Amino acid sequence: MNWFYDMITNPFLVTGISSWLIAQVLKTIIHAIINKKIDFGRLMGDGGMPSGHSATVTSLMVMTGLQFGTASFEFALTFLFATVVCHDAMGVRLETGKQAVLLNDLVEAFEIFTSQDLPEVKLKEFVGHTPIQVFAGVFLGGANAFLMNYLLG
Repeated sequence: MNWFYDMITNPFLVTGISSWLIAQVLKTIIHAIINKKIDFGRLMGDGGMPSGHSATVTSLMVMTGLQFGTASFEFALTFLFATVVCHDAMGVRLETGKQAVLLNDLVEAFEIFTSQDLPEVKLKEFVGHTPIQVFAGVFLGGANAFLMNYLLG
């Protein structure tokens, strides 16, 4: 069971997982406030405010910078990794969500106008993030990394 102890005491893993968890809980609460109903599916869902992906990779990057320094190989890797993930969340994944909304609407309209039932396939619409949602995730992840570094330090 040494591996389990190593995992739960690894400051990088603890920081990344806690950032993701905080973001997902906040996302669920914000979604419930806006929509006036609780959707526990948001706890594991993509998209929404704040970005759990951005929070996770940013916290890993900041913790790496705090532990190894910003001139380290480890920081360079996590910086590039975080940049790609955050960019992808705002780019490809955001556009994928917009396309899913359009396709779902087209299928619904086709069924109404033709009275034909198409196979029941509803595309996921919450997959990407707006720049504000990514920024909120980056801020959350960075703040959590500083807190975890202080607590675990």
